[in-house]
Amino acid sequence: MAKGEGAESGSAAGLLPTGILQAGERPSQVKEPKKKQQLSICNKLCYAVGGAPYQVTGCALGFFLQIYLLDVAQVDPFSASIILFVGRAWDAFTDPLVGFCISKSSWTRLGCLMPWIIFSTPLAVIAYFLIWFVPDFPQGQALWYLLFYCLFETLVTCFHVPYSALTMFISTEQSERDSATAYRMTVEVLGTVLGTAIQGQIVGQADTPCLQDPNGSAVALEVANHTHGTTSLRETQNAYLLAAGVIASIYVICAVILTLGVREQREPYETQQAEPMPFFRGLRLVMSHGPYIKLIAGFLFTSLAFMLVEGNFALFCTYTLGFRNEFQNLLLAIMLSATFTIPIWQWFLTRFGKKTAVYFGISSAVPFLILVAVKKSNLIITYVVAVAAGISVAAAFLLPWSMLPDVIDDFHLKQPRSRGTEPIFFSFYVFFTKFASGVSLGISTLSLDFAGYQTRGCSQPARVKFTLKMLVTMVPIVLILLGLLLFKLYPIDEEKRRQNKKALQALREEASSSGCSDTDSTELASIL
Repeated sequence: MAKGEGAESGSAAGLLPTGILQAGERPSQVKEPKKKQQLSICNKLCYAVGGAPYQVTGCALGFFLQIYLLDVAQVDPFSASIILFVGRAWDAFTDPLVGFCISKSSWTRLGCLMPWIIFSTPLAVIAYFLIWFVPDFPQGQALWYLLFYCLFETLVTCFHVPYSALTMFISTEQSERDSATAYRMTVEVLGTVLGTAIQGQIVGQADTPCLQDPNGSAVALEVANHTHGTTSLRETQNAYLLAAGVIASIYVICAVILTLGVREQREPYETQQAEPMPFFRGLRLVMSHGPYIKLIAGFLFTSLAFMLVEGNFALFCTYTLGFRNEFQNLLLAIMLSATFTIPIWQWFLTRFGKKTAVYFGISSAVPFLILVAVKKSNLIITYVVAVAAGISVAAAFLLPWSMLPDVIDDFHLKQPRSRGTEPIFFSFYVFFTKFASGVSLGISTLSLDFAGYQTRGCSQPARVKFTLKMLVTMVPIVLILLGLLLFKLYPIDEEKRRQNKKALQALREEASSSGCSDTDSTELASIL
């Protein structure tokens, strides 16, 4: 394949030998390329809205489930760690499983991916609501939460994996997919803002009772749990149910908008292939694709850093910083900051490249995490840090999903006959990040148990406060630095993206040409 300056002309014919052209046809006589497939703003918005359900529910669960289990449902820390770890680990394993099932799905009138989104929505909404319900049988509470947490994660995976793969089926143009991804990331961050605002503000209005003497005996704590603040605790439980109902309604509305406003489109060269690639063969090819492995490795560490902050932030603000009544507002500040800076990062990656955006965007959180670690508790400084952290969160939201389609394009050029591998790419990327986050949340909750965490305590021992500070500051810093080091190995820069774009355009034009025989297509694929 020609490389370097001047190797490619504006026409796709420069990539093709004259033997592929029809007899008597000269390169200059090749059809003019079709106009770029433009997505309307309405299409992009409808597609973007589909990302909100996953983020609204994920934000509420990520920020509030741990403190809900410990202080509202009154599950002991060890059982809570099991629920969080098994739930996230199960969620991780369902991603490749759903990806496998999607890869076996046939094309229907609604498409290949849309039926999964439509039929999983009502069941997911019911399971989500039951997660926030406190059953009347205390002995089986841990099993209740584990069951419905795993069920919801399975159903939301049936929504999110096909939705993520839909990125490759809304347009064949890189620029249009990048633009739609920016719309999607903006709406998803708005979804996190919405989830944080709904869950935080509704729950924040309820006065969750706490025990003034968490160092008392186990008998005293048990008596206090039954006699102190019973009415207030019930109000808090009802507040969580109200927030769950509102979020469930948003889930349904967004799913309806996505279904009505987006239509799947098939690649021209895919329609020539009779059967999709077998799943396990596709999995072997995907896992042997170097750029994919390097992208996963880098974002695995950086995503893990932000998930640790997310999972422990409410407890950190409540007990280490002492801002029991402010943590929901701090969360809102982070998410609003992230929302407003998504368009800035989209412009930055377009102007300076995606790898540069990774280094600047994700590393920008490090100084502020250090500031939180070394500075004494101060509300104003904490709000400043929250706003600055939101800038980095925006980059962490946008960049993985913007870079993954580039990896898939690169894979399609090297494996042009591999149809139906897109769900594998997306599902296994989510699998690795979710499994790692499950391990991290399980270990962090166990760490709190070992440090002596007291359920519903108004304050916590010094060891618990120190553990929370390490989980929210120093450990994420180390993970971010490791992730950035791994990104040095990622090979797809802006020049490589441009080369891939031209080669794919030539492949699409040749596949859509009426004079292209099956033999010619095979020869073209080999050349590319």
